Amino acid sequence: MVTTVAEPSTRVGRGWALRFNLAWVGVMVGFFGPLQILLPNQAEAISPDHKELVLGLVTALGATCSLVLNPLWGALSDRTTSSWGRRLPWVVAGGLAGALSLLVVASARTVLMMVLGWCLVQCTLNAAWAALTAVVPDQVPREQRGAAAGYLGLSQMLGVLLAIAVATLVPGTGGYLACAALLLLSLVPFVLARADTPRAAGAVPVPRWSRRELVRTFWVSPRRHPDFAWGWLTRFLINLGNAIALVYLLYFLRDELHRSNAEAGVLVLGAVNVLGVVLAVVVSGIWSDRLARRKSFVSAAGMVMALAGLLLAISPTWETALVAAFVLGVGFGVYTSVDFALITEVLPEAADRGKDMGVLNIAAALPQVAAPAIAAVVVTYLGGYPALFAVSAAIGALGALLVHRITSVH
Repeated sequence: MVTTVAEPSTRVGRGWALRFNLAWVGVMVGFFGPLQILLPNQAEAISPDHKELVLGLVTALGATCSLVLNPLWGALSDRTTSSWGRRLPWVVAGGLAGALSLLVVASARTVLMMVLGWCLVQCTLNAAWAALTAVVPDQVPREQRGAAAGYLGLSQMLGVLLAIAVATLVPGTGGYLACAALLLLSLVPFVLARADTPRAAGAVPVPRWSRRELVRTFWVSPRRHPDFAWGWLTRFLINLGNAIALVYLLYFLRDELHRSNAEAGVLVLGAVNVLGVVLAVVVSGIWSDRLARRKSFVSAAGMVMALAGLLLAISPTWETALVAAFVLGVGFGVYTSVDFALITEVLPEAADRGKDMGVLNIAAALPQVAAPAIAAVVVTYLGGYPALFAVSAAIGALGALLVHRITSVH
């Protein structure tokens, strides 16, 4: 007999939202504590003369693992029929394994161990990421997704800020331990609630596993589903522009602006950025729900994010960086909430939500592979940090313009 999946129709409440978003805070700490502070400092300690190359290698290979594993974990969760539901087993397994993997990175004293440890973090923690991402189209009705995505974006940014604060205040091995502990603690309320995908007879079928389905895990036909393809491309371009601007932020403050405490500078910019996000993320999500419009919000947000890069390209100073961080926060707040709602509305099949959200997550992970390579070339050979921010702005603006090619969503 084929198991079925019900379309969500019951509105989610505040308790559910609080538990769900708290889980996201921890997952973001697990990813971004290392990425923003701990890994750059570790790369510099291991190879001070080649820190950019080492950091680029570690982050790019880790993101490559994310490209492969995120949609695979999503596809496997689509087919999971445990008594705990489809998503929770992967949240638990990914969280536990991700915390242990952070300890592996903490013990790294060579470039090889850094690469292996960070790849392990990406492989394991992406199981929790993929499962949590699929929870929204599983459990949140369409008319509530803008607001849900707004609170999700807020929790993600708070997780990034908390990650930077922890990594700044607790450097080195202790920082990795603190990130691992916060990751596990944040997942507990959501897991204990054991609220997972409802199933009902007569709903869409859950796909069975096969080798052919494994190949399909990484592909959605752009000819059959053009709006999904445009959603993927625009998400990739806007995230690539953002990643290029941020990948060498610590080195920009240290080497270009000569900040005596670059880590504290990253924390300050992160706080200013979160302020912008907080002012925009929830309001824009609720507003897009009420207007039943997504594309205009996403396109405008992409342009605002591109403006932040343009400001730094024209004037790469600390004062401009503060302004740009706020502008980027406002743009990203609108973008992260409404774009998430938009992509849940271009998913081809309800039964493949985990897999298809994983394919869309590739659009967010692939820039982490490409950005270090692009940034290294631009900074070293094509004009330094002003050119880097100009390239970031151009790519993000292109993505913002192409959003209008999506036709099935207003």
